[in-house]
Amino acid sequence: MTVVIRTCVGCRQRAEKSTLVRVVAGRSPAGSTVEPDPDGSQPGRGAHLHPAERCLQLALDRRAFVRALRLEGPTDTDAVAEWVRAEAQRRA
Repeated sequence: MTVVIRTCVGCRQRAEKSTLVRVVAGRSPAGSTVEPDPDGSQPGRGAHLHPAERCLQLALDRRAFVRALRLEGPTDTDAVAEWVRAEAQRRA
């Protein structure tokens, strides 16, 4: 079996795809949204992120979602933030 490697847009560390969560761009009336795609089934351009608060904050500070997903205008990342926090609580 081949191990697939991706880079976390937050910490920029390479990791196995299975340890990262894929995020995709969505649309809302207010602009672009970034949504988690944990099963990797949604169509479109994606980026990968460790499911950790630290990596999420680094990605937000660096505006990594905007660049990786090629978004323009205001971007709502609340759905990803909620998913990461819920995942952290589930693992604790």
